[in-house]
Amino acid sequence: MTDRSEARALDPLTDVTGLILAGGQGSRMGGRDKGLERLGGVALVDHVRAHLAGNVAEVLISANRHLERYRTLVDRVVTDTEGGFQGPLMGIYSGLCAATTPWVLVVPCDTPLLPDDLVTRMTAGIGHHRIAVAHDGERWHPVVMLLERALAGDLCTALAAGERKVGRWIERHAWTCVDFSDCPGAFGNLNTEEDKRRLEARMHSKRRGGP
Repeated sequence: MTDRSEARALDPLTDVTGLILAGGQGSRMGGRDKGLERLGGVALVDHVRAHLAGNVAEVLISANRHLERYRTLVDRVVTDTEGGFQGPLMGIYSGLCAATTPWVLVVPCDTPLLPDDLVTRMTAGIGHHRIAVAHDGERWHPVVMLLERALAGDLCTALAAGERKVGRWIERHAWTCVDFSDCPGAFGNLNTEEDKRRLEARMHSKRRGGP
């Protein structure tokens, strides 16, 4: 990581594609498709899509099942270029290959409380770097990142060599963190029924004007 902050002007409506990762097996949810799990009566993927739709040039979903359902929600659905549920890096690579804009903003399908200004802050924070990653003040969230579509070739090489760790691949490049320490709960994700109850409680608190 480098700490230089040279500005790069991006227009999200022309330069950025939103990519929602929903292609996992949901093994910690009993094999259920997490993107379609309902939270507060709304599918998780719908919560996430609301933070991207109208704020980027196009919204894609990376998915490997329930494709027809996902196609009703976004501009395009992208399946992994190789089967076998190979993890988020494969979904990111497939999204980079499908995108037509120079930049792609990646978010997971199970983070319903993302900041309303996520797109604006990520694009403003990229500086001269090739990758920007959200940081909540305590830890970084490698699957909430803005990256250059031109990195697809390097990612393909890494995948062919067996790389499956998102963070380890990011660290091979010029990257930076974008500070979201003012909203540390925004990146909570859903993996268990307990997570679901916790997120629902946070959603209710937020609607009442709480933190």
